[in-house]
Amino acid sequence: MPQLRSVVLAGGGTGGHIYPLLAYADCLRRHDPHVRVTCLGTEKGLENDLIPKAGYDLRNVPAHQLPRKINLDLLLTAPRMLKAMKATRDVMDEVQADVVVGFGGYVAVPAYLAAWRRKTPMVIFEFNDPPGVANKMALKFSDNLALGFPHLPQASPILADGTITGVPLRPEISHLDRHAMRAQACQYFGLDPRRPVLFVYGGSQGAASINNAVSGAARALTHRGVQVLHITGARREEPIHIPEGLPVPYRTLPYLDRMDLGYAAADMVLARGGSMTVAEVSALGVPTVFVPMPWGNKEQYRNAGPVVDAGGAMFCDDEALNPSWIEANLIPVITDPHRVAAMSRASAAFGSRTGDEALRNYTLKVLEQA
Repeated sequence: MPQLRSVVLAGGGTGGHIYPLLAYADCLRRHDPHVRVTCLGTEKGLENDLIPKAGYDLRNVPAHQLPRKINLDLLLTAPRMLKAMKATRDVMDEVQADVVVGFGGYVAVPAYLAAWRRKTPMVIFEFNDPPGVANKMALKFSDNLALGFPHLPQASPILADGTITGVPLRPEISHLDRHAMRAQACQYFGLDPRRPVLFVYGGSQGAASINNAVSGAARALTHRGVQVLHITGARREEPIHIPEGLPVPYRTLPYLDRMDLGYAAADMVLARGGSMTVAEVSALGVPTVFVPMPWGNKEQYRNAGPVVDAGGAMFCDDEALNPSWIEANLIPVITDPHRVAAMSRASAAFGSRTGDEALRNYTLKVLEQA
């Protein structure tokens, strides 16, 4: 088996690219504390907050988002891309990269091109349907494709030959024993472990529709004995109003850095349908109400659809989410322990906790065959 001495990881901009990258980097370090891990990013991406804090070397390169339309930006793309590719290749030469693993996002484009020109083996990791622009481009240069979910080969012809690895998850998530940690987690948030808990979040920026609907249902939820742990979003400026004198706890936090405790306390989750959320709740077997973002290409419906089809989750359209929907559709589920248990089993049957190890093994296989 070849040895991984220096690995370049490319994927930035949003948490959806960065969190699996960091989980994979942690896996590499667990196997070999001396492996050199170099992460590529851009000056404006979220990676500048997350990657150095996690203890990894971050090198910013002048990558630019690929234009999706024919306009002036398209004319500027070639010289910009050459500049970004040269900067990326310089980083790879400096760290003597053995392999590049890309997680998507526009910073991955110059990494894939530099790896191709340098004849460095590359691995493309994809867990979205449809695949992102960067990874679609990379598939023209390499067929080393790792997939985060088992439904993806059937979802898109260009993913048909990919190898299913699962999504790399942080150890505090992938190793979490929800039942063993429930009492501790509830104590941490001031919740009663004997009563059901709804865990609500809408991403780091929050989601006004989710915040307004759940807070508006506060009386209906708590009068049925449902406690709420509500992450409102660190960048969400609009205050939400929670009525006073509720019969059971309704906790609000702007941000939670211990998502493992949130999941351990939860009987059910209400959240968007991003790929990382789908990967985490299904790995842990948490029944979920997915409220996909109402704009874009509807990819969050496709991300979460297989878990819904399996019986582990339910959908609510963003425009349909309101206190009445929660009262009519969510409360009867979360207050029924048998239904919660059945949904939990269905969700866990779809999910995977070993994506980091499987992606490492796949990377070693690619190196071996290079």
